[in-house]
Amino acid sequence: MTTAIRPSPELAAEADARFEGIADPVEQALAVLRWAGETFGEDFAVTSSMADGLLAHLAGRAAPGVHVVFLDTGYHFAETIGTRDWISAVLPITLVNVRPSRTVAEQDAEHGEKLHDRNPDLCCSLRKVQPLARALEGYTAWGSGVRRDESPSRAGTRLVDWDAKRGMVKVNPLAAWTQDDVDSYITEHQVPVNPLHEIGYASIGCAPCTRPVAPGEDPRAGRWAGRGKTECGLHT
Repeated sequence: MTTAIRPSPELAAEADARFEGIADPVEQALAVLRWAGETFGEDFAVTSSMADGLLAHLAGRAAPGVHVVFLDTGYHFAETIGTRDWISAVLPITLVNVRPSRTVAEQDAEHGEKLHDRNPDLCCSLRKVQPLARALEGYTAWGSGVRRDESPSRAGTRLVDWDAKRGMVKVNPLAAWTQDDVDSYITEHQVPVNPLHEIGYASIGCAPCTRPVAPGEDPRAGRWAGRGKTECGLHT
């Protein structure tokens, strides 16, 4: 993969300032994704946890055939794998299914069973952070579905940012969206949604580390509940 545009912090800052001025959330997201697709071409990919097909749907509209990276950790709910297959079958995207270097059984043999309970940071590193780093080596820009309203740690999320850790441009097209914006778009466009949402899962990750949330709780309160952990490391 090659790109004619060299990614840089200055390029990201200029684009972020430009797109922040777009008031309509859908038009804003599409503009960000269209810019990324046109600027970086095949060197651009988005990631999806398959909690829903919102980002994949928008990316498919803005840049048909866009690569959508899914981290197949080996610990996902069956509903999440089904949502992945559903989304890849009905949307104009190219699924990139990424697995860790070790199976769950191999990790258990090396580190002991239920590493996610004893050292969730290491488990996330082995099954999510390191695999994503390897997957993104072939790209110069990537996108995520992070939103500012999801948690205090994400409140300062920019639409277009510089990922200094990876030396890449990172776009967050949904940064300014609210839950109402999400629900409205999903309903209007009949976007595939993970059925776990129907039973209280507001933010969906690996099965051992995810629980439903109570009404009024932070959407990410069900991730690593009671462990003092709020992020897996992909966006920090």
